[in-house]
Amino acid sequence: MDCLVVGDIKFNARFAHPIFMKDSDCVDFLQWALPRLRLRWPGFRRVRKQVCKRVDRRLRELGVPDVESYRDFLEEHREEWSVLDSFCRISISRFYRDRGVFDYLREEILPTLAATAHASGDHTLRCWSAGCASGEEAYTLNIMWNRCFSSRFPDMRLAIIATDSDPNMLDRARRGCYSSSSLKEIPKNWLAEAFTKADEQFCVKPDFRDGVDFICQDIRLANPEGRFHLVLCRHLVFTYFDNELQQDMLRRIVTKLESGGILVTGKQERLPIEPVNLRPCHPHLGIYQKQI
Repeated sequence: MDCLVVGDIKFNARFAHPIFMKDSDCVDFLQWALPRLRLRWPGFRRVRKQVCKRVDRRLRELGVPDVESYRDFLEEHREEWSVLDSFCRISISRFYRDRGVFDYLREEILPTLAATAHASGDHTLRCWSAGCASGEEAYTLNIMWNRCFSSRFPDMRLAIIATDSDPNMLDRARRGCYSSSSLKEIPKNWLAEAFTKADEQFCVKPDFRDGVDFICQDIRLANPEGRFHLVLCRHLVFTYFDNELQQDMLRRIVTKLESGGILVTGKQERLPIEPVNLRPCHPHLGIYQKQI
């Protein structure tokens, strides 16, 4: 019989059936645990149910009867913190999420970046989609480029590095097939041009996948090589990380930008500091430019 020992208490990992956590118990637990992971409670307040379900499922897997005992388990099994950290990855992603942001990218940012790069003799426009989840943001950008700019800049290509720390999300991204709920904000004429329907899913056509490279990478530990004309870091660093980690990450992200490059954050996100070499381009949309 498999048993689990937490402090002086022994639990049967096979037969114990803990009761589902109350919301208040989960809130108390997250407010205790998140700072230890360098994460911030306010970012998780509205999405806590996603995390709570994962934690509750973990309690049942371990045979731990309640969240207080899980605290003890975390203190005695340091490796469990990485498991809890994985539960705190929030993946809410849709094509063309925040329409105003992508409209502004299409109308102002991409043509300016492409023209500037072209004038300097650069034939590749490099983009980093940080925390890409299942790939909708990266594919949105790639489809936009192919539809709106590939003929306008025929000797220039868009190269997108899309990173995320969740290998399961990246597997979905590489498959490139999505339910209709992920496509509800996409321009209607994109569907027929850029997707094929397979069963009940819509799959990105090969021509619109070309140029997107998905990499499993935790932004806190590593960043892709090279520098980028455009970095999209939305609904990740500046929502979920604690203030000190946000500041560290912002400095690192800015170093990855080319001079004149663009950083896009979430519309509701605020930068933790104001770097002297980063100016607001459209602060209401969370768009900033690195000073030349």
